[in-house]
Amino acid sequence: MINDLNSWQVARHAELASPDSWLGLVGLYWLQPGLNTVGGAADAVVRLPAAPAVVGALRWQDNEIWWLPQAGAPQLLQTDTHGLPTVVECGTLAFFVVEREGQLAARVRDRAWAARQPFAGLQYFAADPAWRIEAEWQAIAPPLQMEVPNVSGELKMVEVGHRAVFAVGGQTVALLPMAVGAEEVFFVFRDRSSGKETYGAGRFLKTAPACDGRIVLDFNRAYNPPCAFTPFATCPLPPPENWLPFAVPAGERKWEKPG
Repeated sequence: MINDLNSWQVARHAELASPDSWLGLVGLYWLQPGLNTVGGAADAVVRLPAAPAVVGALRWQDNEIWWLPQAGAPQLLQTDTHGLPTVVECGTLAFFVVEREGQLAARVRDRAWAARQPFAGLQYFAADPAWRIEAEWQAIAPPLQMEVPNVSGELKMVEVGHRAVFAVGGQTVALLPMAVGAEEVFFVFRDRSSGKETYGAGRFLKTAPACDGRIVLDFNRAYNPPCAFTPFATCPLPPPENWLPFAVPAGERKWEKPG
């Protein structure tokens, strides 16, 4: 377990230290149908720090988003709806379009961020095999229709067809997954350590799919959501059903911004 956990932590560090890290985000700008100017001007819809006043525009029309640069050919952009979005490069800056419940926003990233303040790393609780828990994967019939809020106050409807049921210290609890895929199951939870030793809004946990009615929840791999590192992310919040009545001293601790 320890070797696998160490490898996972190394990969987490590499992800957060990379030019495309959440720590490099410098803006999130909601778009309106029609033309949205992009550049360094104070009245630009999408602000690019230290860029020329206008470098182009984003045109949102007929369910398509086009990049119309001042110099160059128009480009149809893919949002993050079905995978990786199209990235538009502007020197060390880059932007891409995300879709959230029918609304579009441009995220701006500074890929040179680490040159000014390299990522110092994360702090973890000591690895504890007791927090690698095998839970019962119970079907919910009929499935729950649940509204899950994000940090921006928007609601997303999630259908929940299973729950992970387990016991800690004599207390039986359940976690509801936010997404169940062929490769992984995704949970958002908070516990009694949230806001103290861990990030206040809760943490994320990804697991392997259930097998034979059981699912393994390894809380040693609980990790901070993107919102712990940047105000320009739109993270889901844990539903009240996923507020655990005890502390989970496992996984990533609260990240403190340097300086």
